[in-house]
Amino acid sequence: MIKTDILIIGAGPTGLFAVFEAGLLQLKCHLIDALPQAGGQCAEIYPKKPIYDIPGFPEVLAGDLVDNLMEQIKPFQPGFTLGERAETIEKLDDGTFIVTTNKGTKHHAPVIAIAGGLGSFEPRKPLLENLEKYEDNGVAYMIKEPEIYRNKKVLIAGGGDSALDWSIFLADVAKEVTLVHRRNEFRGALDSVEKVQQLKNEGKINLITPAEVVALKGESQLEKLTVKNTSTSEETDVEVDNFIPLFGLSPKLGPIADWGLEIEKNAIKVDNTYDYQTNIPGIYAIGDVNTYPGKLKLILCGFHEATLMCQSAYQKIFPDKKYVMKYTTVGGVTGFDGSKKEAPKAVVKAID
Repeated sequence: MIKTDILIIGAGPTGLFAVFEAGLLQLKCHLIDALPQAGGQCAEIYPKKPIYDIPGFPEVLAGDLVDNLMEQIKPFQPGFTLGERAETIEKLDDGTFIVTTNKGTKHHAPVIAIAGGLGSFEPRKPLLENLEKYEDNGVAYMIKEPEIYRNKKVLIAGGGDSALDWSIFLADVAKEVTLVHRRNEFRGALDSVEKVQQLKNEGKINLITPAEVVALKGESQLEKLTVKNTSTSEETDVEVDNFIPLFGLSPKLGPIADWGLEIEKNAIKVDNTYDYQTNIPGIYAIGDVNTYPGKLKLILCGFHEATLMCQSAYQKIFPDKKYVMKYTTVGGVTGFDGSKKEAPKAVVKAID
C-alpha cells in the first residue's frame, strides 16, 4: 500500500506542477499515469512541439517543459506509479481514499487530484479507403520526432492549432509543406494563422483551402494524395512522402467516469469559485480534465488551478492548523531529505 498526502492521477504538466505547489506546503505527492513516462501528451505525443504561452518562455519545446518541471519538483521527491491506469476508488469511513490500478497497485491518500488531461485518447482518423494500409508507411497521426520529415514532402490536413503550429515548424525542416483545410477559416490562434499566411506568401508553405484529401495512392508506400476542392469539386494529385491528418483526439475519461463524479461533455465539473473540488469532497480535478464556466484548456490555467487546489488540500489535511502565506522569494527550497536549494522557499508557516 502506497501512502501519500495528495494522490495525483495524471503526470502531465499540470500534475507535475501540483507536486511543486504541494511541496512548498510540505505535502507529499504520488502520481499515477497510464503512460510509461511522466509528461503526459507533451512527452508522449509531441515532445518537439513548441509551446508559446508559458509565462517567461517566449518559446519552449513540450519535452523541455516536462524536463524543467521534473527538475523543479526533484527536491520534493514525488513517487510515481507509471504504466498503470487508475481503475477503482474506495472512500473509507475516515474520509480518505484507496485507489487501485489495473495492475492491482493500491494507493492511500486523504486527497485525490485528478489531472488526467484529456484522459485516454485516440486520434480522429479521416474516412479514407485503404488508410490502414499506409499507416507507418507514410501516414501518421502525431509528430514525435520532426527530423523524420527533413527534406521530405509533407502534407498536413487540419484547421486547428496543431495543424498550424506543425506546418510552421516543418517549413524549416521539410523539403515541401502543404496544408489542406476544408474551410478557408482556421480554428487556431490568430498569430499562427497570420504566420502560415506569411509563409505561404514567402513560398515556404503550400496552402490549399477549401479542400480535403479524398484518396491515397501508392503500392506499399504512400506516393500521392488526391485533394478535392470543396467549392469547385476539382481534384488534383499531390506527390507526397508523408500525410499527417491532425484532426484532434477523441478523449475518454476511462474508469474515472464510473467514480460517481459529476460529468459534463466528457469532463469533470468542479467548483471554480474556490478550489476546483468535485462533487465528492476530497477529490479535485485540475487541468484539461475539468470543466466550469469560462474554462480555458491551457497549460497555464492548469498551473493556476493546481496552486489553489493545493491550498485547499492543506486545509483539508490539517484542519486544526492555521498558516500564513509568504512570497516564494524569501529563501531556498527545503527538500524532504533536508537538502537546501537556492530558489523559492516553502510558502507556509504552520501555526498550531
